[in-house]
Amino acid sequence: MSNPQQLRYSKEHEWLTAAEDGVSTVGITSHAADALGDVVFVQLPEVGAVVTAGESCGELESTKSVSDLYAPVSGEITEINEAVVSDPSLVNSAPFGDGWLFKVRVDGEPDDLLSADEYTAFTAG
Repeated sequence: MSNPQQLRYSKEHEWLTAAEDGVSTVGITSHAADALGDVVFVQLPEVGAVVTAGESCGELESTKSVSDLYAPVSGEITEINEAVVSDPSLVNSAPFGDGWLFKVRVDGEPDDLLSADEYTAFTAG
């Protein structure tokens, strides 16, 4: 699966939409979903929680392992995807669609996010 060009990516394998009214949607990439294997449990930050770019804000548990979920930006959580909490397999089946994880009111834009092409090169290496 190719990485959508309109998204930006973290080196921890999260994707981020451009902010609309200051709010961005966050998920994990198909590369991360494939590496994890079948996701069976998702722990997301609570609405209202403040997250810091690069720091752990949740967990993804798969049949292989438990992995931290990192915030690609700093800000306040405005919404979580209840569908993915109820059906964690959405992370695998639609990582760039219905498998999104949370929305965050972005507090400044980090300068270390990658373009789709940069992320593809990063994961190829």
